[in-house]
Amino acid sequence: MNERIRVKRVRLIAPDGGQIGEKDIDEARWLAAQLGLDLVEVAPDARPPVVRMMDYGKYKYDQSVKAREARKNQTRTVIKEVQFRPKIGASDYEVKRKRVVKFLRQGDKVKCTMRFRGREVAHPELGRNILQRLYEDVEDYAEIETMPRLEGRNMTMVLVPAKDIPTEKETEADDE
Repeated sequence: MNERIRVKRVRLIAPDGGQIGEKDIDEARWLAAQLGLDLVEVAPDARPPVVRMMDYGKYKYDQSVKAREARKNQTRTVIKEVQFRPKIGASDYEVKRKRVVKFLRQGDKVKCTMRFRGREVAHPELGRNILQRLYEDVEDYAEIETMPRLEGRNMTMVLVPAKDIPTEKETEADDE
């Protein structure tokens, strides 16, 4: 940038993007100074190197604004966990099913964990049946990312929100 450019001749580009042509570096600096702009090297490997006249402070500010906008639009994937037991009661199952639906409507992934204790691990099909029933109950809201699989004393299944369900925020806006 400006005085740090060490070559004798450069290809100069105007602030609007038009080509000015090959110029001596001193002449390019003089032109940039007359317009109150900076001389920024954009292609140092070209022969001759390409430099552009621009307001470097404004350019850096625009870059930071774009980066901030990109971060604002970025979504973080949150994984919520709901734990079950093989001998879960009907009302407890309903409470946990509603919680899974709530998380999915908020757009979060849900990790459903079936925890086995003692000899319960000898009958993993009981846990698999409950997880399968859960998926069938929330099928309108979810897709299976990871099928139920046994890892030690826990069986886990990961559900992701379905593409076509309205999120909780959208349904609240519709109600108003």
